Formats: sequence, structure tokens, C-alpha cells
Amino acid sequence: MGELDAATITKAYARWAPVYDLVFGAVFDKGRRASIAAAERIGGRVLEVGVGTGISLPEYSRQTRLVGIDISEPMLRKAQARKRELKLDNVEALSVMDVGHLGFPDASFDVVVAQYVITAVPDPDAALDEFARVLKPGGEMILVNHISAEGGLRRTFELQFAPIARRLGWRPEFEWARLQAWVDRNPTMRVIERRPMPPLGHFSMMRFGKAE
Repeated sequence: MGELDAATITKAYARWAPVYDLVFGAVFDKGRRASIAAAERIGGRVLEVGVGTGISLPEYSRQTRLVGIDISEPMLRKAQARKRELKLDNVEALSVMDVGHLGFPDASFDVVVAQYVITAVPDPDAALDEFARVLKPGGEMILVNHISAEGGLRRTFELQFAPIARRLGWRPEFEWARLQAWVDRNPTMRVIERRPMPPLGHFSMMRFGKAE
């Protein structure tokens, strides 16, 4: 399976920044709202990985303390403007950061939310390791992402589309087995929920709990 590199991702999302909300806002809305609702049930301090333009930030309760990170500085400039315009005082920080090397101490967050992120990073396993590291015991890691079909026409299309998708900044072939294998290697983590999301179940919301 081919991997992405940081330079390709950074360039791709710099291009997406001006139009990201228009292109992806409605398509990703159901998954975004579902992950926020799941995070709000836990509350506390939330790390949103791949916060992008900050489109999710106003949808959280003002009692929820938020930290957002992203690899794309142009995207984060839009998030900063959104924070200022909407006076989102519960947003503690918005920072450029590599998901494979998070600049936070262990057990810093009650929830880690990563919406449409894990297929758009160079090393998904390293990113997951970092999410688990900064998560408090008893906390949850909530992912929303495309999960590959295991066969059929959709699987064939995903493989054919892969070279184009990489230039756009993500990988379309990403099986559930890869996430399950990561959980199997990390005894403190367990799968809580895996739920299909619109459109047409191509995406899933997945919740992982960290042992107390």
C-alpha cells in the first residue's frame, strides 16, 4: 500500500483552504455532527486533530475546552478568523502540528477527535499511537473516516482512483483491518462503536476507549 508524504499533504490542503467549506462542508456534515455529539457526552478537554478551517468549532458546547491542530497553515488561518469572529473563548489554542509528533504531555485530553484525518496523514499508525498517548485513561478517541470496501466495484474504483486521490491529499484504500490490527497491538485501547455514516455508508464513525 503506498503512503503519503507530508509535503504532498501540505501542498494539497493549501490548495483546498479557500474552498474547503464549500466543497466538503455539506458532504461531511453528518459525520462531523455525530463525532461532536459523541465527544460532548464525555466533555472536558477535547483535542480536534485536523481542525482545518475550524468548521466544527462553533458546534461544540461553550463549556467544552478545545485545542485544534492541523498541518496546514492556510487552513488554520481560517480557523483563527472563525474563532475571532464568533468569539469562541473556549478554544484554547489552534496550532500547526505534525500528528505523528504531538507537542502535548501524556494524558492531556479527555477526548481526541479526528474527522476525515487518518487517511490523510503520512503514517496512520504513528498518528494513532500519539492520539492514544495524549488521551487520558477512561477517555475516548473518536474517528470519522472513509473505510475501504472489502470487495466489489467500489473496491475496484478505490484502487483505480488511488493515484489521483494521493495528489489531492488522501488515500482512498484504507481497510478496517488496519485499525483493528492497531487496537490488537495496544492493550489499553478497545473498540466501543463502529457506525456507518452518510453518504451511502462510505464513511464510518469509530469510537475507541482507553482503559482506566
